[in-house]
Amino acid sequence: MADTETVETVAETVAEAVNGTAKVPATPEGMMVAYGSLVIMALIPIFLGSFRSVDSQKEQKENHEKTGERPETMTQKDAMMFPIIASCALFGLYIFFQIFSKDYINLLLSFYFLVLGIFALSHMMSPVILKLVPSAVPVIPFHLKFTQGEGETKESVLDYQFTTHDLVCLGLCSVVGVWYILKKHWLANDLLGMAFAVNGVELLHLNNVVTGCILLGGLFFYDIFWVFGTDVMVTVAKSFEAPIKLVFPQDLLENGLNATNFAMLGLGDIVIPGIFIALLLRYDLSLKRNSNFYFYATFIAYLAGLLLTIFIMHVYKHAQPALLYLVPACLGVPLFLALVRGDIKTMFQYEDHPDLDAEKKKDK
Repeated sequence: MADTETVETVAETVAEAVNGTAKVPATPEGMMVAYGSLVIMALIPIFLGSFRSVDSQKEQKENHEKTGERPETMTQKDAMMFPIIASCALFGLYIFFQIFSKDYINLLLSFYFLVLGIFALSHMMSPVILKLVPSAVPVIPFHLKFTQGEGETKESVLDYQFTTHDLVCLGLCSVVGVWYILKKHWLANDLLGMAFAVNGVELLHLNNVVTGCILLGGLFFYDIFWVFGTDVMVTVAKSFEAPIKLVFPQDLLENGLNATNFAMLGLGDIVIPGIFIALLLRYDLSLKRNSNFYFYATFIAYLAGLLLTIFIMHVYKHAQPALLYLVPACLGVPLFLALVRGDIKTMFQYEDHPDLDAEKKKDK
């Protein structure tokens, strides 16, 4: 059996050499550039998304006051169920990749993420692009509205307002989407991936710290089990061709933009700690101390955890569950500092939308 595997491995190596598809071994310089770039690309969505989440929270409050519509936040029950749902989805993808051709699955998922990615990129880039649209382009408003039912039972399903400038932004972002779907270039992948990450941190809100602790604690064990306990996570990550991970070539210095040997970081390792760090920024602002102490402390803790992940992965030459290092850093540091500074009680009492619990009790 071992001899057969050796022969097959040699045959594959020869075939790769003939076809020019063999990966170029990473040099120390190339690895430093790749991992350094991944760290920067991980920090940017958390930083931008956290500050954008503050505006998003204000919009939710204003909308709630005007329409009575409940803000969309993750509840403690949602946080408890999330690792279970994520495990089912991950294992389901693994089974699909074992049964069906991954080319067909990736083709279907690529178009799905293409549409989502274009809208995510448009949402992320709109503040910049809209300022650059020439004044010669007229601002024509549009209102897209779908309703269901009649009379008193009539309710809005979709109510979206946009302008011609928004369409220009969407068109420009579509270029990146088409580039990705045609070439699967790593730069296009990273642009869409970072858009998903920024939007995730901005729009996925934890209502309080307890919910965040439950979510991060559950995903801590989820990540360890699926990476160390099975080959499921690594198999899906390598087979899944969609912008759900950030990649950067380790052979960029040798092959330029056509490099093929990639280091990768899953978006979950950015978004999950990111939404907790964003919550701490909103908590900082609620204290009205003109200091984002807990946000910056946890942001630095996340950086340290990510660097430790990369170091351990480099030393042991094995895929690592990043949340194994990120969760203790992102939970331990702010809770310890809050305990030392006497803020632990107010931290656990803080809620983005404190009136939601009162409304739920009334409904009951």
